[in-house]
Amino acid sequence: MSSATMRPGASESAEPAKKRSMSAFSDRKVDSAYYWMAVPAAVLFAVFLYVPFIQGIAYSFTNSQGYGNFKWVGFKNYVALFSDGRVGSAYMFTFFIAIVITVLINVLAMFLAVALNGKIAFKNGFRAIFFVPYTLGVLVIGYVFKYIFMTPLPALGKSLHIAWLADPLITNEQYSWVPIVFLAVWQGVAYSILIYLAGLQTIDDQIYEAAAIDGVNAWQNFWKITFPLIGPFFTINLVLTMKNALGTFDQVVALTDGGPNSATETVTYLIWKGGLTGGEYAYQTSNAVLFFIVLAIIAFIQLKFFGDREKV
Repeated sequence: MSSATMRPGASESAEPAKKRSMSAFSDRKVDSAYYWMAVPAAVLFAVFLYVPFIQGIAYSFTNSQGYGNFKWVGFKNYVALFSDGRVGSAYMFTFFIAIVITVLINVLAMFLAVALNGKIAFKNGFRAIFFVPYTLGVLVIGYVFKYIFMTPLPALGKSLHIAWLADPLITNEQYSWVPIVFLAVWQGVAYSILIYLAGLQTIDDQIYEAAAIDGVNAWQNFWKITFPLIGPFFTINLVLTMKNALGTFDQVVALTDGGPNSATETVTYLIWKGGLTGGEYAYQTSNAVLFFIVLAIIAFIQLKFFGDREKV
């Protein structure tokens, strides 16, 4: 008889055990306090998040101006979006600065996190210094940077005879994106440093000690040990920084107000400007729905691509 043949009576003995486990699971009581905590939170989420979201989707199929009567227009708003040059320019500009911001934040944050995780003096003090920008209001500090880019920097450019810096970057249609990216990176790098530091502290020092015995240099240490081991933290940072960069809004309001000549209008700024002050409520609501779909697709692709690479 084959060794794989089940012993007589094995199935009979396993069946009562299975029934006992299912009975114990069904008899287990759940404390009602958990429901008192979870249900109100779920109701609040539904009332203030999901219901407005569904209403927004419904309004995107109308010609509503945010008040008064409106009519059902079907997919006309969505069709118009794809033929609107201003909307296309806003998406192109948003994708451009989002890629630049995401790359710069992750490169700088990883470099600073590795440095701050090393054996240096005043480590906690340096961490506090780098985290301060994240605690400041974007609009408040944005107006400070607007003054810097409008007055001191042009004066410095003139004294150093740097042509592109001699004129205010904010009013230069070609370089007006630079102050926006600079402010976004300056503030966003702090949070990414914290995530990378959390990842670096999960790596056992014995791995580096063993690598040192084998004669591995610092560069090989980073690419062969550090970076692969903090892969999940890199994925989280990439998704979060890309999401935040695609939603760039406060920086535009504080620095350029969408100008010059609509050159720095992001999608979120266009939705706010046209939807709330331009009489395009339903039209920009459809733009918001479309942008939500775009963000969801980008996040899914990032998680799928980098998640699969982590498993390799």
